Amino acid sequence: MKLQTILAAALFSLAAPAFAAGDAEVGKKKAEPCKACHGENGMSATGDFPILAGQHKDYLIFVLGHYKNGKRKNPIMTGQVANLTSRDIADLAAYYSSLRGLDVKY
Repeated sequence: MKLQTILAAALFSLAAPAFAAGDAEVGKKKAEPCKACHGENGMSATGDFPILAGQHKDYLIFVLGHYKNGKRKNPIMTGQVANLTSRDIADLAAYYSSLRGLDVKY
């Protein structure tokens, strides 16, 4: 029984980095609703909404997670992330971070 538990934990720990990386192609499909405010390909046409293209993946995961858990407040974004899973967030972050846009140096 102990061996099975250890093996299961090892398998999950190996899968976690792949899950956290997200899938940019899947994220592109999930990003359709985001275009209304953040623009085509994450390049907002106005200064009213952040540019997401080229943003650091970990930052996007952090911010979307905070909207989801209520640590960051915005009625529009709270509604948008309400039904997103951790996988959805990772996929969206992978997509937007893969685009040319912001030149983030950190």
